Amino acid sequence: MTLTPQWLDELRARTSLSTLIGKTVKVQKAGREYKACCPFHNEKTPSFTINDEKGFYHCFGCGAHGDAIRWMTDQRGLPFMEAVKELAATAGMEVPAADPRAAKRAEQAKGLHDAMAAAQSFFEDQLGGIDGGDARAYLAKRGISDATRRTFGFGYSPDSRGKLKTSLRDFGEPMLVEAGLLIDPDGERDTYDRFRGRLMLPIRDIRGRVIAFGGRIIGQGEPKYLNSPDTPLFDKGRTLYNIDRASPASRQSGRVIVVEGYMDVIALAQAGFGDAVAPLGTALTEHQIERLWKMVEVPILCFDGDAAGQKAAIRAATRALPLLRPGHSLAFATLPAGQDPDDLLRAEGPRAMDAVLAGAQPLVDRLWEHEQKVGPLDTPEQKAALKQRLAAHSDSIQHPDVRALYAQAFRERYDALFFARPDRFGGGQRAPRGSGGGGSRAGWQRDKKGNWKPPIPPAGNEAREIGANGMEHRLLRAILASLLRDPEQIVLHRETLSGLRIGDPALARLLDAMIAASFRKETVETQALLTILGQGDLYNMAKGMLRADTFTFTPHRMTTDPSRVQRDLDEAIRVMAQGPELETALAEATRRFESDFSEENFAEQQRIRALKADHDSRLAELAQSEDIV
Repeated sequence: MTLTPQWLDELRARTSLSTLIGKTVKVQKAGREYKACCPFHNEKTPSFTINDEKGFYHCFGCGAHGDAIRWMTDQRGLPFMEAVKELAATAGMEVPAADPRAAKRAEQAKGLHDAMAAAQSFFEDQLGGIDGGDARAYLAKRGISDATRRTFGFGYSPDSRGKLKTSLRDFGEPMLVEAGLLIDPDGERDTYDRFRGRLMLPIRDIRGRVIAFGGRIIGQGEPKYLNSPDTPLFDKGRTLYNIDRASPASRQSGRVIVVEGYMDVIALAQAGFGDAVAPLGTALTEHQIERLWKMVEVPILCFDGDAAGQKAAIRAATRALPLLRPGHSLAFATLPAGQDPDDLLRAEGPRAMDAVLAGAQPLVDRLWEHEQKVGPLDTPEQKAALKQRLAAHSDSIQHPDVRALYAQAFRERYDALFFARPDRFGGGQRAPRGSGGGGSRAGWQRDKKGNWKPPIPPAGNEAREIGANGMEHRLLRAILASLLRDPEQIVLHRETLSGLRIGDPALARLLDAMIAASFRKETVETQALLTILGQGDLYNMAKGMLRADTFTFTPHRMTTDPSRVQRDLDEAIRVMAQGPELETALAEATRRFESDFSEENFAEQQRIRALKADHDSRLAELAQSEDIV
């Protein structure tokens, strides 16, 4: 399909921009132009102008600017081609087809859209008639207002095998079967209505056209909900219920709420949450996640608090992991156990729902919390299983930066949970579990009075330097060698590396040069980094570290596994940075004990001393790796 500039100009010329915008925004005549309160940001005094002659809108407050097509993509959330098709339909223009087959498919789709629109009118009429009494009573019982009923297009399918078929007979049975409105029993008997005795809800595409239906049984019967089958118009794995209304609403709120079903969406919309969508009877798919990310970068999944709802949340989390990229993720809001959005809104009102949404967890927190609860964590094998599950999650992420940061986050929380626990040193009590985030107690310890003590604080300006010889020096050289082999890792650890105080002046200069070079785009390869280091002492030192027989953490037999190499490097850097912190904390605890010989100060000194001993043991293991020579 080729859209020439001339064709697009004709489309813009045939579109009254003020009329288009006036469908969703209140506009006022102001001389030769129109004005309105900007729909792209909150304001009380209109600064949004519309010029029909020039065919553009402009906001003097936030700078929003565009034409009719831009309005449809930015405010309505439509893809470009969908915006063009909708404007062309209103303007009475034919969108050019790429070939005769495409033209035939477009004509076929038009006929199916007409059939679905006719079915929607039929269902709405039936809801208002004699047969729709029970359905109207059900809506009243659920607290669905007449305005909401009209907005969402509720209807009713009579408990009959042929009423819809008879009403839509002009379309022909083959088209009605293809649209999913009739069932064809393969010639064994006549076709018959798919939906019978059900409250009907139209499922619309991003342009607001009916493409399928969902039907809820009235009274007893199975299945409780019945959706249209996949058709040329409808693919349930790519469609989100209420996408046509939620997309523009999300432009205002900066948020999208994903709930489990139709009625959850409708209850939220009636309570003022117009930015809610739902998958259609299946787990959230990759296509639906990508569709959500076109609306906002971090959609909020708000599933029921029961076991089934939380299982659905974890399925969505693991499905999203391979797709993650910088800035794009998911957040998870959990409803109270046994309640869906409608229950919560009825019991406590919109403020309670706001509070649930405000407490949404990042994806990394939800996965960490879930994996801790899979089973007990008492034995080494159980702890190793947790570590393995977390590694599987991070390894599934395709984007290298996001993958590395997830691995680091999981590792820090794992270490805070296990490596700083009193029972490692005979204390016998477990520290409370937490997410490792700001308000959690990950890494806290109890003193002998039963009070919780915070984890070791970061090293201050007086932290001890990393020695110019011994195990730390050996480990530091291995770290620098690994970073030279994989320069893209420098930026991931730049903040930690910048805080190291190094006693060896030559290694300190090399690290400073590597950190400075990491701000340049071309340093993602070893040779480029060496070129930047120049031909002097730093270059010679770096070349020496890159010899095949020196400095690597991971045994040669494992170097084909990039994720293993990266995890080993992350561990070494963390251990290296922790040494000065523990030295500083131990010195401070010792000073406090010497000035006040209290039991509490003695216990704190011994706690940090034990942590330091554990750290030194881990340092020795890393520094004596079989491949560090």
